[in-house]
Amino acid sequence: MLKYLVVLVIIIDIYTLIDCAMTPQEKVRRFPKWAWLLIIILTGIIGDIAWFVAGRPRGPRPNRGGQKRIIPPDDNPDFLRKL
Repeated sequence: MLKYLVVLVIIIDIYTLIDCAMTPQEKVRRFPKWAWLLIIILTGIIGDIAWFVAGRPRGPRPNRGGQKRIIPPDDNPDFLRKL
């Protein structure tokens, strides 16, 4: 069981190193890219978690400004007009 955990940690380390290395320099947060690579290599799983929490660029956020608010039927004038 322990060997599977070690293999999983190694796979996560490799994925994190590749993700960090392929991220454009201007999108990396907190530290320069070279520092993140050093942190990931030297600290193991803690560096992986730190990269995903603090260093990795955030994805695009959905635009929620155009959503229509739902009005209950008893407050909706169009619904009341149809009655």
